[in-house]
Order: sequence, then C-alpha cells, then structure tokens
Amino acid sequence: MIKPVNLQELHSPIQQELEEAVLRVLRSAAYCLGPDVDSFEKEFAEYCQSEFCIGVNSGTSALHLALLSAGVGTGDEVISSPFSFIASSASIRYCQARPVYVDIDPETYLMDTSLVREALTDRTKAIMPVHLYGQIVDMAPLQQLAREHGLKMIEDAAQAHGAERDGKRAGQFGDLACFSFYPTKNLGACGEGGAIVTNEASHDKMTRSLRSWGTGQPGNYDHALEGFNYRLEGIQGAVLSVKLKYLESWIEKRRANADLYRQILSSNTDLVLPLEEKTCRHVYHQFTVRVPDRARVIAALRQKGIIVGSFYPIPIHLQQAYEDLGYKEGQFPHAEKAAAEVIQLPVGPELKTVEIESVAESLTEVI
Repeated sequence: MIKPVNLQELHSPIQQELEEAVLRVLRSAAYCLGPDVDSFEKEFAEYCQSEFCIGVNSGTSALHLALLSAGVGTGDEVISSPFSFIASSASIRYCQARPVYVDIDPETYLMDTSLVREALTDRTKAIMPVHLYGQIVDMAPLQQLAREHGLKMIEDAAQAHGAERDGKRAGQFGDLACFSFYPTKNLGACGEGGAIVTNEASHDKMTRSLRSWGTGQPGNYDHALEGFNYRLEGIQGAVLSVKLKYLESWIEKRRANADLYRQILSSNTDLVLPLEEKTCRHVYHQFTVRVPDRARVIAALRQKGIIVGSFYPIPIHLQQAYEDLGYKEGQFPHAEKAAAEVIQLPVGPELKTVEIESVAESLTEVI
C-alpha cells in the first residue's frame, strides 16, 4: 500500500533523536511553552528570515491571532481564496469579519491577484493570500495594493514552509505569516502546532500576549487583553526543533520526486501537471494533477494499493457552513473546476523511487 503520508517511515531514521527530545521535556516538566518552545521559535524565525516567531497550538490559531493583531474585527472584510482548507475562512469569521473571495489562477491554483483590486471596498481591512500546495502567490501586486489602500497582509503559509519567490522565503511578504505544523505538513509536529512569523515588534508583542490569555506567560494573572489558550506545548517545540534540521533535505527529496513524476507523466495528454512558476521554489506539500473522471481514477488506484488525496473537493464558497455569505455556484468557475478535478499524488520524502514510478505508471494505466 502506497499512502499519501507515511510518518512511521519518515520518522524512522530520526526516531532516537525524537524520543530523546520528548524524554527531555518529560523530565523537565516544561510542558506548556518553556525553553524548548523558545529555542524552536528562534530557529524557525531564522529559517524564515524573520525577526520573530510565535509558537501556537495550530495553524488555525495562528491565523486567528494574526488577524486580530492586524486589527481585523466586526464588519471588516478580508480578501482571500475560495480554494483552500476551511481554516483560512474560519479564522476570518472568528474575528466577526467577512471573507471576500476572488477566483484562482487555473494553472497554479493560487489567488488570481489581477482580480483583487475590483474586490476592494471601504470595508476591506486585509488581504490573506493562501500559498496553496507549497507555492507562493504572486505577492508584488498585492503588496502594491496594500500600500495604496493601507491594508494589512497576512500570508496563509500553512503549506509553504521553505517555499520561495524571487529569492524570498514564505513569511517575508506580509505583515504576518502563519504556518501549520499538523503532522502531515512538510514540517509537522507529533500532534498539533502552528506559528506566526513577523518582522514587526508590535505584532510579536500582541500575538505573544493573545496566545496565553492576554498575559504572555502561563501563571501570570495580569490580563492586559482578553486572550486565548493557544500555547504551543513544550514537547511539540522539542520535536519541531529536531525535524527542522531535516526540512531542507526533505524539501529537496520532494522536489526530486516531483521531477520524476514529470518525466514519467509529461507525455500523457489527459493529465494536467502542476505548474512551478519560474521565480518560485515550489516545496510540493502536494503534487497536484487534474484527471478526467476523478472518482473512477481514485477508485481504480485504490484497487492497485495506491491512496491519493483530493484537496479540496468542495470550494469554501459552496460549503454549507458559509451559505449565509450569499455566494452561488458559478461565481468562481476556476476554483469550482479545480475542486472537481484535482487529485494529489504521494510525493513525501519518505517515498522510494520505485514507489514514485509505481504511482506514475499505475495512473497512466488507469487513465
């Protein structure tokens, strides 16, 4: 069986390091925040080429706190993508604000930045581009719009650890950027986790306070703000520090796997392969292809012992939870078409060359 993610296989070469890190935290009893979280925050900030990193308990929490720190509140609008995991929109709604969508570029699946200007209103407070599948949105036009209109920029980089555009890493384009460390991410915790990175001391101070009940530290009962229990656990900080050392080599293996897929699948005219833009370093959190008759393809691959993903089969504007926003089918045709056609092939660094070849050859046979 070839699965989208095999964490046992990924962790096997570093199992002893992970166990020693976990045991160190258990013995120290620094379970909530603590020195291992502090160390990881410094290491991840440096990796992202940022001044500050604030560890939290999930990528969703990171988005929520980043929006609050950006001043997003009741009645505000935040422009984002309808083709994403639901957390990007849910975090906007947590702030009592409204997600406003623009369609995607059909080749990259990323926000079509040429549509953003016409989506602006006098209620627009921020733009939240989603660096979907491991590639960074074309940020230059968004940065220009943000400057012109005094808007905040929040990067949803949950799937883009280490991704680059024009030589700059994810996290360097917005006022704040948010990452997820869900176990299946390119950099995943052994449990839940997330982080905010920023170069602005005011955002660092605000989000650091909000993650721990508005005090900034456990055990402090002087609440300057009404905050949340969004702290990153010490064990996850320790695990992430271990895994961060291997992230670059894992990314290069993902990129090599993506190249191998392209070599084998490029002659198949029934497939649409992912586009890697020239100035980008795609980190291939997912290797996304479009296929005809997706349900049949997924079922046939499963019979061959290959499990593929489908992220995301229902765009956010058509989700039942967001009916009250008033969006209708047909408003974002590129997002809707992608949602009906995409599948994600296993691409993780733990996969062997023979497994990538098997997936590609099986997909060719099925189609």
